[in-house]
Amino acid sequence: MGRLLNDIPRWIVIAVWIAGNIGMFVYTYFRYMGDEFYYLRLILGEGLPVARAGASCLNLNCMLILLPVCRNLTSFSRGSLKRCCNKTVLRQLDKQLTFHRYIAYMICLHTAIHLGAHVFNAERFLDSYSQPGILSALSLLPTTPDGTFINFIRTAATDPIREMCKTTAGVTGIIITLVLILMMSSSTETIRRSYFEVFWFTHHLFVVFFIGASIHGLGEIVRYQTNIDVHNPHVCKDKYTEWGKKADDGKVECPLPQFAGSPPQFWKWCIGPVVFYLMERGVRFYRSMQQVVILKVVKHPSNVFELQMRKKGFTMGPGQYIFIKCPTVSHFEWHPFTLTSAPDDDYFSVHIRQVGNWTNAVAKAVHVDSEEVEKNLKLPRISVDGPFGTATEDIFNYEVDVFIAAGIGVTPFASVLRHIWFKETKDASMELKKVYFYWICPDLNSFEWLHNLLREYDTKMAESGKTNFLSYFIYLTQGWDKNLAKNIVLHENEEFDPITGLQQKTHYGRPNWNKIFPAIAEAHPEKEIGVFFCGPKGLSKTLHKACNQHSKSGTKFYYNKESF
Repeated sequence: MGRLLNDIPRWIVIAVWIAGNIGMFVYTYFRYMGDEFYYLRLILGEGLPVARAGASCLNLNCMLILLPVCRNLTSFSRGSLKRCCNKTVLRQLDKQLTFHRYIAYMICLHTAIHLGAHVFNAERFLDSYSQPGILSALSLLPTTPDGTFINFIRTAATDPIREMCKTTAGVTGIIITLVLILMMSSSTETIRRSYFEVFWFTHHLFVVFFIGASIHGLGEIVRYQTNIDVHNPHVCKDKYTEWGKKADDGKVECPLPQFAGSPPQFWKWCIGPVVFYLMERGVRFYRSMQQVVILKVVKHPSNVFELQMRKKGFTMGPGQYIFIKCPTVSHFEWHPFTLTSAPDDDYFSVHIRQVGNWTNAVAKAVHVDSEEVEKNLKLPRISVDGPFGTATEDIFNYEVDVFIAAGIGVTPFASVLRHIWFKETKDASMELKKVYFYWICPDLNSFEWLHNLLREYDTKMAESGKTNFLSYFIYLTQGWDKNLAKNIVLHENEEFDPITGLQQKTHYGRPNWNKIFPAIAEAHPEKEIGVFFCGPKGLSKTLHKACNQHSKSGTKFYYNKESF
């Protein structure tokens, strides 16, 4: 049952995509087994259909790879499809970056196939000069205005690599292969986390990749026969010594075969997605030029500061994210941040932790450490792109929600919890009736700013008599010693937690999900429960497995992971 809810839809999408690749590969392979490529296959053998099949699959995947990163298109699709599609279909839009990576891996595979086949093809083009019979005859066909020749290497006294480097296909092939290697190697998690600027700049080399791929086929090295109607290769292949000669009756039985180059196809596949992407960049540029007013800069514990901002026409949903650029720090770098304000606030805010060069530079630019931070100091210009949708937009589609945050992954739930409370106090018909919030905190000083929000929640729930609406559980995984343990024991019976000051006590260690999920299922039988997680991959796999394992015929856990 759990796999049917959380895995089967994704597997169906992947299966359709893989089937499309297999179908394209097989179709193109057999297309190049046709009679118009008969003579070229005599020279190249299986390398011809394999190389062209790989190229066709490259066209298909390069057409697809831009669509998942068109964030505005994804957000628009999410809003439009809500009226006609169920939540199982909509949840696939949350995996757009996963699909983007899968497509990139497929591009690498077919690049290797295409490149490897053409390396052998270049060797066979040159070797054909030394082969007796029809192979040398084909290679020695003259270069005429009507396109007689078939072998792009026009002399036997050369090197195939040198000849390839003289062609448009060879030069662009080398360039786009090197660009692909740079893009893929800089996309590893280590590089993205430690050297984000390297990832950002090298990833924008995709422009070079697309331009190079568009002109890659201009040399028209792959040539097909155009006069099959008068020169049947099956009949004339053994009469190559008589090609173009007249018979006794004055007729030419086998005229010289004529060939023409295959025109480039890449641009035809990718023009549509490129237009979508250019429109996407246009929207982003327009948004980045809109004025953003910094209303307030708040310094929080643990090297966290908050930017409260306002922008004309800015509307947001719970848990959405934006991209921020500070031209004073860098004219090119955009960094994603989850919105921590609620849609009901008259401003939008982000919490930024000072952990790198960029965040430290922004903190300095907005005078975080200045004692006069509340006064009218000169603040830098900030550009904002977004907001963009995430899985948390679906929180009201369930009667019971389970929010799980680990580390910095707690930020989207600051917005979500605030918005839920606003909606709870105003909308009695709201479908959502119960919220569980699990916060796995690495140490005592991490994200202390969220404690204030939870204290506020405690107060409001007590005042409204809805103390059972939210149950939150904080798990401290490290950072305590013997003295702290003694302090915890001494204050065990007090109303508030001695560490956080909250009504619900802190837990120490890691949560046991195999006990938590059955308990929730028992408390809410026959319910559809939305599980929303933001945090590291390792824990995500554990939670995904737990949702599948504990989804029975009655209670169903729908797993949703934040991705941006």
